Parts: sequence; structure tokens; C-alpha cells
Amino acid sequence: MNSAAVPPPPAARDHPVRRSGTWRFWLVALFLILGCRGVSATDSGIHIRSAEVANNADAYVLDATFQIDLGPTLEEALTRGVTLHFVTEFELLYERWYFLNLWNKTISTVEQRYRLNYNALTRHYRLSTGALTLSLETLREALALMGRVRGQQIATRDQLDPSLVYAAQIRLRIDTAQLPKPFQISSIGSKTWNLSSDWYRWTVKP
Repeated sequence: MNSAAVPPPPAARDHPVRRSGTWRFWLVALFLILGCRGVSATDSGIHIRSAEVANNADAYVLDATFQIDLGPTLEEALTRGVTLHFVTEFELLYERWYFLNLWNKTISTVEQRYRLNYNALTRHYRLSTGALTLSLETLREALALMGRVRGQQIATRDQLDPSLVYAAQIRLRIDTAQLPKPFQISSIGSKTWNLSSDWYRWTVKP
């Protein structure tokens, strides 16, 4: 007796929940991209309030304070599930003139990366840096904490010559390369999404 042929399984289909989530993401992206065009860049910004390099026992450490205002577009993006990545960049240079050209030697570079997102279930903001993650009740708390750099080692004592003067510079910015693809496209030429402080420069005498 011949057995009946078993029909092939139907073609796989996307799960409806997965398709729904994908559409919601793209609709949110489109809403935020179009919405940011009507927002003035003066509504947001990152500004340096203070920065110094101090001699702390056997190392030189960095203290700095930034004031961060995301503005309505980025705040809306956070509450709608977009994760924002920030990076603090610091450089310590030795500068001198050589045959009418300014010559720079990099002594130290330090980066501190942050990841900020919003949990709609707990209504808390999560701020992560390295292996450390904190849950904060308000965005203001999260931004204030991210804007405070305290005791960050930037050089050992034997790296700096007490007879020389060095140049230091620091800034804090959004890392647009870490944004979801739709927002990376929107961030091109956009001051709203390319949120960054100016480079703040000062001299350091060991």
C-alpha cells in the first residue's frame, strides 16, 4: 500500500508581533526625523562649566563638569525607546614650534563612553558606563551624573616633565555612529542630533 505524499510545509511567515514591532520602530523613527526639522538648535546644547588637571599622589587626574540639555527632540527619542550613546574625549598634548610649524606630541588620550536609555515599565532612566549601570528617576539626574568627570587618571607622574607646559582639551558629544540606521541618516548635517560641546582648551603645568 502506497503512503500518501506529505505536502511540503507552508512558506515561513514573519511573526505578526515581530512585524508589528518593526513597523512601530520605523513609524517612531519617521515621526522623530520629521519632527526635529521644526526644532531650533538653540533648544539644546552641551556646555563645559569647568575642567582641570590635578596632581593626585602618583598620578595626574581630570575633573570636569558639563551642562547637558538634550532638547525636546532627543528627549522624545529617549522616551520612545531610542538609546543615546555619548563619549567624553580628552587629550593632553605637548606643543612647540619647529621651523615656524606647530608640532604636537600626544601625551595622553582618554575616552569615557556612556549609554543612556529609558525603561517605560519602571519609568526610570538607565545610565551605563563600562560595567556600571545605574537606574535614575529623572533625566536631569542622569544628565548631571554623565556631565561630572571626577578623578579620571590621565597620566602617571613619570609621563610629564615638570619643566614643560602642556595643552589639554576636552569635549562631550553624542556618538551618532551608535544610533539606529534611520537616525544616522537623519543626523547628517543636523545640529539637533549631532549634539556636542566645543573643544575646551587650557594649559597644564605639572
